[in-house]
Amino acid sequence: MLAHDEIATNPLVRAETFRYPATTLLTTFPNTALEAASDRPAPHTFGAESAALRRATTFIDGNAHRDIGLADIAQAARIGPRGLQHLFRQHRSQTPLGYLRQVRMAGAHRDLQSADPTGGDTVSTIAARWGFAHPGRFSVEYRRLYGCPPSTTLRS
Repeated sequence: MLAHDEIATNPLVRAETFRYPATTLLTTFPNTALEAASDRPAPHTFGAESAALRRATTFIDGNAHRDIGLADIAQAARIGPRGLQHLFRQHRSQTPLGYLRQVRMAGAHRDLQSADPTGGDTVSTIAARWGFAHPGRFSVEYRRLYGCPPSTTLRS
């Protein structure tokens, strides 16, 4: 994907492209980071669960178009990364980064609906704008969520 200049120059796509191999390695092979991610957070992090979760989702909703990661979200929520992951699993049955992908997908969906294909808007550029570097994977996930390919939404 980095061979395409239009996509490669997008800072969000570049960050996600370089973050992806590290995440894959950490979640695939046994390591201490994987063990730490499955630990329960310290008891003192449970007192402000709803407020921390609200701060995290508000931050994600307002910054999904930027290069943000788990550490940024946790800092905005004023909670540790492990505690934040636990909150999301417990209250939303997903991870903070899963929620971030969901918000980005919704943003791409809105952009596809309002885009003008005759003006040069393409599925690839809109997907890249929201951090989806691989149009094929974006298309599969988009179809799963919205029941049609992104190109159909773009043409509508």
